[in-house]
Amino acid sequence: MATNLENITFDYAQIGGVRLHYAKAGEGEKLVILLHGFPEFWYSWRHQIVALSDEYTVVAPDMRGYNLSEKPPSIADYAIEKLVDDVIGLVHYLGRGQAAIVGHDWGASVAWAAAQKHPETVWKLAALQVPPASVWRRNQTFKQFLASWYMFFLQIPRLPEWLLARNNFAMLENALKTSTAEKNVFTDEIIAEYKKTWREPFALRAMINYYRANILKRFFGKFPTNEKIRVPTLFIYGEQDQAVLPETVKDISEVVDAPFEEFHIPLSAHWVQQEAAETVTEILREFLAE
Repeated sequence: MATNLENITFDYAQIGGVRLHYAKAGEGEKLVILLHGFPEFWYSWRHQIVALSDEYTVVAPDMRGYNLSEKPPSIADYAIEKLVDDVIGLVHYLGRGQAAIVGHDWGASVAWAAAQKHPETVWKLAALQVPPASVWRRNQTFKQFLASWYMFFLQIPRLPEWLLARNNFAMLENALKTSTAEKNVFTDEIIAEYKKTWREPFALRAMINYYRANILKRFFGKFPTNEKIRVPTLFIYGEQDQAVLPETVKDISEVVDAPFEEFHIPLSAHWVQQEAAETVTEILREFLAE
C-alpha cells in the first residue's frame, strides 16, 4: 500500500526536560495522537497519519529515546509514568485539552496508562496488540513467558545493544521481516528508513531501556492501582502475533467501564497497522467518528 507523505510536516516539542520530535498532518478540530512501539518510530503510522488527516489533526511523535527525539541516559528515565507525562504534555503543548490516543506495542502500554491516569485528557483510547498490564499479568501463561523471552534477554547490560547492532542490524531486520503474516511487509526500502533511526547516537540503548525500566515491574511488581478505564475504548488485534499470544488478550472488556469495541484481524500479525493498513485505518475512522 503506497502512501503519499508529502503533506506530513515535522517539528519539535519541549515537554518538561525532554525534546520530542513529531510528525503532523491535518488541521482538524480534534486531535489524534499515534504512539509507536519497539523498534519503530513515527513512520510505523505513515498510512494512518495521512488517511486520518482529512478529518483530524494527527500527530505521531517519536517516543523519547527514538529517532530524533531526545534520549535521556538513565534507565529510570523510561519508566511508564514518564512516558505518559510526555504524551499528556504533548497534548497541552499542541494547545489542546484532549486527544484521542492510539498506541501500538509499547505505545499501547503508554496509551492504556495515560487513559487510566488522565481520563480527562483522553477523549478516546485505541490500543493495538498489547492489553493493559493488569490483563497481561492475569492472563499470563508459561507459553507467553516463552514467547516473551526477548523481554528478559534485554535486561542484560550492554550485550543486547552489541548483538542488535552487529552486521548492520541484521537481528532487528530479520525480526521484522520474519514476524509478519505475509511476506514483503517490511521491504528493503522500509528497513533502510528504520536503520537510519537505529544509528542515532544512544538509540539502541534508549529503546532497550523501555524493557529495563518496566518489564520486571509488569511481571513481578505491585500495581499502584487497578482502576478501570473510563473512556471509550477500542482494541485491535492481529491474530497471527507470535509475541503477544491470543490467550494474553482475553477479556479486556472487564477492565473497561465505558463503551468498548474489539476487532481481531485473522491474517495479520504483530505489526498490524502496517500489515493491514487499510483495515486498521477504517476501524479507527469509524471508532473516532462515533
